[in-house]
Amino acid sequence: MSANTRNRRTLTALLAVGALALTLGACSSGGSSSSSAASSAASSSAAMSGSTASTAAMVDQPFGTACAAVPKDGAGSFTGMAKDPVATAASNNPLLSTLVAAVKQAGLVDTLNSAQNITVFAPTNDAFAKIPKADLEALLADKAKLTKVLTYHVAPDRLAPNALAGTHKTLEGGDLTVTGSEPDFTGNGSSKVLCGNVQTANATVYIVDTVLMPTS
Repeated sequence: MSANTRNRRTLTALLAVGALALTLGACSSGGSSSSSAASSAASSSAAMSGSTASTAAMVDQPFGTACAAVPKDGAGSFTGMAKDPVATAASNNPLLSTLVAAVKQAGLVDTLNSAQNITVFAPTNDAFAKIPKADLEALLADKAKLTKVLTYHVAPDRLAPNALAGTHKTLEGGDLTVTGSEPDFTGNGSSKVLCGNVQTANATVYIVDTVLMPTS
């Protein structure tokens, strides 16, 4: 074999080794880049998911000054009320004992507990105390009128805070108009939401400071 032939073969072999090294290097670099990009995408996705979950948790929380008066645990707490239908849940909340007595007097316990996806504007004990005693006693003694007043506090849709403002048809048949935005909502211009977005098994509850009266 001539010297020239040996030199050409040696050069060809060196070129082949160099090309293989370059190819392996490029593959290694590309794999690292892909891995880094995948890791970055996964981290970004996790961060977005965490942010969404956090935002959803904030949106689902009750709001308002009177929420602090709701028991922290037990059947009357927010967690406890969420397990029961609305009339039962209200019976465990000390802010709503007069309302519960009125609901029982009107025979509406089963009606409210069996309804699905409703919104209840629930007057506090102090709200009922604003009504002159003689007028309140007369209302409680008149089942038909009491039923109209109580069903006027119920909307047949489950209203989240972002859908609360507006005019809503009630179970009584009349319209109830809510103005404002979270956390300051007012019903019919006079009944302020003290603690809103309280969840029960079948209803969303807005605790209010004034009893709402139907126009007819």
